[in-house]
Formats: sequence, C-alpha cells, structure tokens
Amino acid sequence: MTRTKLGGRAASLGIVGASWPVVPLKYQLEYIEGPGIMAADFVAEGVPLLRISCVAGRYVTLDGCDYLDPALVASKWRQFQVKVHDLLISGSASTGLCSEVTEETVGAVPYTGLIIIRPRRDFDRDFARWFLLSDLFAKQVAVLQAGSAIQHFGPSHLGGMFCPVPSATQQRTIARFLDDEVGRIDAAVAAKQRVLDLLAEKRKAIIATAVTRGLDPKVKLRDSGVPWLGEIPAHWELERARWLFRERDVRSTTGEEEMLTVSHLTGVTPRSEKDVNMFEAETNEGYKLCEPGDLVINTLWAWMGAMGIAPVKGIVSPAYNVYEPGPRLAPAYIDALVRLPVFAQEVTRYSKGVWSSRLRLYPEGFFEVYLPVPPQEEQRAVVAHIARETAKLDAVRAATERTIALLKERRSALIAAAVTGQLDVGAAA
Repeated sequence: MTRTKLGGRAASLGIVGASWPVVPLKYQLEYIEGPGIMAADFVAEGVPLLRISCVAGRYVTLDGCDYLDPALVASKWRQFQVKVHDLLISGSASTGLCSEVTEETVGAVPYTGLIIIRPRRDFDRDFARWFLLSDLFAKQVAVLQAGSAIQHFGPSHLGGMFCPVPSATQQRTIARFLDDEVGRIDAAVAAKQRVLDLLAEKRKAIIATAVTRGLDPKVKLRDSGVPWLGEIPAHWELERARWLFRERDVRSTTGEEEMLTVSHLTGVTPRSEKDVNMFEAETNEGYKLCEPGDLVINTLWAWMGAMGIAPVKGIVSPAYNVYEPGPRLAPAYIDALVRLPVFAQEVTRYSKGVWSSRLRLYPEGFFEVYLPVPPQEEQRAVVAHIARETAKLDAVRAATERTIALLKERRSALIAAAVTGQLDVGAAA
C-alpha cells in the first residue's frame, strides 16, 4: 500500500494528525457507481430501487420505493446489489449524504448516481463512514468539482482524494466516540426540529381560529352551511367571492414593472427577493398588472395554496389571475384567509382539469367560493392579533433555528477534528 506524508498538501486539507499517514483514498476503498436506469426497467414488483432518504444519517429506507425487473437485475446488475454495511453516497450531492445499508435493504439496487462504497480490510467501515461525512471529504469534493458545469461526483473523483489513516485501534476508537457524541447532537437537533414543527402547527391554528371564529371565545356561533368554514360568529356575513372581488385584467405595455412571484409557502413576494432560477421570458410586455392589496392566484397551483395579496404594485404572469377586492374585505385579512390550507382544499372543488396535479382555478370557479365577512373593525383586530402572536412565535422559531445551526456546526467541527487527529478522542471521552 502506498502511504505518504503529504506535508503542505495535508496541511492545506486540514490533516494535522502528526503521526498519521495520509493515503490516496483509492487504496482504502472499493467503489462502484449505480447502473443507468431507464423507465422501461421498472415493474410493479421485483427488486427494490434504493435511494438515500436521510441527510448525514446511518440508514437507507425503501419507503415509497420503485421496483426493477428481477430478470434484468439477475442478468446485468447483480454486481450492483448492495450488501449489509455497504456505504452509499450521492453523486449529485455527495457532501453530507452518506448512508449505511441495513439488513432490510440488502439485495436492493442503488438509484442512478449513487456510489457503493466498500472499505478494504484494513480500513474500518465506521471510520470510513465518518470520514465521508466530514468537512475534509466535502472540501476535496469541492476542489475536484471546481470549474465543472455539471456538479456530478463519480467514482473517478475518489481516486484523486486523500484520507488520514490512523491505526486500526484508533479508527475504531474514533468511530465509537463519534457514534456516541454525534448521536447526542443529532438527538438534540431532532428535539429542536420537533419544536419547530409544533411552532408551525401553533401558527396555523392561531391564524385559522382568528380568521374563521374571530377573537371572542364566548361569541355566539352559527352554522355557516359551508363545510370548510363550519361555525362562524353569528353576526358575521357570508358571501360568494363574486360579490367581493372583481377580476383585474390590465396588461403592462412595457414589462418594466416589479415582477412578483406567487408561492404556496410565501404568498406573493417580489421576485427580486427570492432565489429563482427558472426560465425568464425575453420581455415581460403583456404581463398582468396588479395593485397593492390585489389578490393574485397562481391558476395552475391554486390547489396547493399558491395565492395571496400583492404587497406592492407589480406584474405577474399572464397565466395568473388578479382580483381587486371590494370595500368589504381588508387585504391583510384576505391574505390570512386564502392562505389557510383548508381554503386551498375548498378552491380545489371548483378547479378544472383531468389530473389532480394539473387542476386550474379559473375566475368562474373562484367566484363560486363562499367567504366569511366580519365587520371591518373585527378584521383589523384579527390582523393585529395575528401579527402580535405570530411575531412571538417567529422569535422563538428564530432562536430555535439558531440553536440548530450551532448544533450542526458543532457536529461538523467534531467530526472533522476527530477524523483528522486534531482531537484526542480518548481525552475528550
């Protein structure tokens, strides 16, 4: 085996374990890239197709998996079938994606772009897994991909990489240490993520209750007769959208106005504020104008909730629909109302199309929807209440996200220090 002290190269890679040899990775691993799979290779049942389903995790699952033709696998792809404890990394996003094959996934074939990694006898599998999850590996991937138009990572790249190789005993000690310490960090991250999930659910509940029931828990309720609304305050009105909005179809003559985008996640926002890499037309002339406070609905994605109130004057795709609200509804109240998930389900009933993923909400469908109409002062109170309560939740969410980021930084630093010899894991343990 070729082993070398790389001096400046090792230091530039962050390898500072003074007594550890630095070895070309190709001498430590056997690796093979998954086969090219075509649509014709799929069958209803057969050999499962394996995907990496968790980031920086130890396991690969078959949830929602497709299946391949068993005869094809037996004749051409037998060598690709994974074994227990094989390591898998993604060729399309190799950094941070490494999973270990379990008993449940033995015999499956990895999806195109996955690389099967099998450490050689003197390279501990668990140490190899942690190396593949380290910043040292990620940095080398970045260097090898630099200047490439397509950021694909393949087996040939592994041949140009280097790895610090401590003794077999040290490798096992480091792997056990990282299993324990990173496991604790991952548990803390998972707990914080559950907090984020609960905050998101609470936010939805606050908004839904406020816009459909108001703020007085003792108010007298009546059945609205509309399934998605249920009971509403007895003094609120109920009206079809056709009597609350009118369609605005005014086109830009220059296309130079602010371009707005409509998303089910963020509502209506200026395109300049988002990282959008979609195809752009040569000219925006003929795009639809919308005024601040107009309701904009992405016709094709309305079933997902892609709608909201325009915050500024701008233009949107001519495929969208723009509605000017009448004086009975406050724009901020409308925004909160139409972005309820249950509202998206309601408008789906009035959408047209053969396939559920291709439904379109046209004006004649939208105008059939019933909306609650509280008194104006209540609408303003509801909007103010939502702003106050969601601001509190957002502060907790931001603090929780900062904690998660710090935990992940600690995770990366711990792995990097351990696999490069910067951390004495015996003393740290």
